[in-house]
Amino acid sequence: MYSIYHFFKNINDKRRYLKLAESFKYFPFDTSLFSFVNRTTFPDMIIRLNKDNTVFTGGEFIELKDSRSYTMLSFNSAIPTGKKEIKRIINSHIKKHIEEKGEDINSLTERDVFYLIRGKKNRNVKTCLIHGSFFETVKINYLISQSFYEYANELNDTNTNRKLRLCLLELFENAKVRKPNINNASVKLRFIPEVEVKAEGNILNLNKYPEIKDDTLNFVLPCHNDEDGKNILRKAEIVFGKSELKQFKIFKIKHHFNGYFLALQTSI
Repeated sequence: MYSIYHFFKNINDKRRYLKLAESFKYFPFDTSLFSFVNRTTFPDMIIRLNKDNTVFTGGEFIELKDSRSYTMLSFNSAIPTGKKEIKRIINSHIKKHIEEKGEDINSLTERDVFYLIRGKKNRNVKTCLIHGSFFETVKINYLISQSFYEYANELNDTNTNRKLRLCLLELFENAKVRKPNINNASVKLRFIPEVEVKAEGNILNLNKYPEIKDDTLNFVLPCHNDEDGKNILRKAEIVFGKSELKQFKIFKIKHHFNGYFLALQTSI
């Protein structure tokens, strides 16, 4: 069985390494959970799919963020989002690896996105496996359009204005690196998105999210109604069992811009 819940259980079982491992490169992840692993592009990992399972589909995207402080590292491979269509990130390399696992990449076209975030301060560690909607408090196309609104409006030509917006949306939404080749130029400009996390979106920030304590492991999922909460706990109980689930402190976190999230927290 494969899912983000099983991935979290694997981390929980080995959580002592969250303080010992110098980087995620040395963390002993259970690689049998993945259909794809590549630390150079988004996503770093893809969970394997489950066939004909109505509870756990699997297939989640995972991005690793490892910081030497409680300041969130910038996102420079893809703008953070809660869900992403696989056609947006698929290439021949990813496709090959997934198909070698006997999976049809199109059997689940839209995947949930999760971020495994670890921050260190002195000898303390905070680790969160968190759903991407924690960072996607406005839709990506709105974020990009508004961010470049003032620049685009400086153009008097309406047609050029529209084309510029479309180009920027394609560039930043899909995190494509652009390196225009200009004749007679001895250098190239690289255009790639870099997304900085505000304090209100930094779950490691003690002042903004005091519930996330030092030396804890946290699983954080959107919980906008009672049904969401019941569904999260039902899945957690299937994976951990009733007795093991009791090790977790379970509580809600109020996001500053995006409603409530449910957290499962345990000490490292």
